[in-house]
Amino acid sequence: MKLFRFGELGKEKPGVLISGNKYDASAFGEDYGESFFEKDGLARLEAWLAANEAKLSLISQDVRIGPCFQRPSKIICVGLNYTHHAFETNMPMPVEPIFFFKSTTALTGPNDGLIIPRTSKKTDYEIELAVVIGKKALYVDEKDAMEYVAGFCLHNDYSEREFQLERNGQWTKGKGCDSFAPMGPYLVTKDEIKDFNNLNMWLKVNGELRQDNNTDDMIFEVPFLISYISQFMTLLPGDVISTGTPSGVGHGFKPPIYLKPGDVIELGIEGLGEQRQVAR
Repeated sequence: MKLFRFGELGKEKPGVLISGNKYDASAFGEDYGESFFEKDGLARLEAWLAANEAKLSLISQDVRIGPCFQRPSKIICVGLNYTHHAFETNMPMPVEPIFFFKSTTALTGPNDGLIIPRTSKKTDYEIELAVVIGKKALYVDEKDAMEYVAGFCLHNDYSEREFQLERNGQWTKGKGCDSFAPMGPYLVTKDEIKDFNNLNMWLKVNGELRQDNNTDDMIFEVPFLISYISQFMTLLPGDVISTGTPSGVGHGFKPPIYLKPGDVIELGIEGLGEQRQVAR
């Protein structure tokens, strides 16, 4: 299944994509959040759709698409997890995953505007594959990790490099600004993704291709990341693990190229849909 949410900010409703058409799934009676995932919502929704598909209403193609799930308890991001990205940053290849938190107030819709922070000089983009947790996970074995996955989505892990790297403290300072976590358009259930280790991904700025890569360049793969992170904290249903960005970020150019108001950022991952943000 491909799930999405639509409507004005803060009043989003659940939807489902069927044969390329967007349908209102509000009659199911639940939104896509922690309680939904915890109570086997995906299986229940699938059964409900089988019985009610003919009754679903199409939604307008121009309606706003929101984040593909409700605000999670946490957004965990993995740093330096692509070989060529580690090279372009001139940082050591990690021997264990580096991870940090992104604020949940950064969560936004896939086509909502990018808000460049008031004092920012170095706002940057990062296309990433995000994993949505489907059930409570703690001390998970790597061989069992995929049992805890609800699905995948596209994430643009916006970063303010001065805040992140030059203002002392953890990376989180440059990662959690408002609008810095567009998610969606779809939450794609794991059964629809044949090989999450081989997904093409791309990002353009003003039509110029900047990132053109594949998830096969990951240093630490999805099952290992889930297992590893679960050794340090409980992952709750609906939590997000964003698995890192490939090479081609603005910070990696010589000289670096950062985003400015009016820039148009477009990105996509095979099977997960596309996003478009305009910076302001």
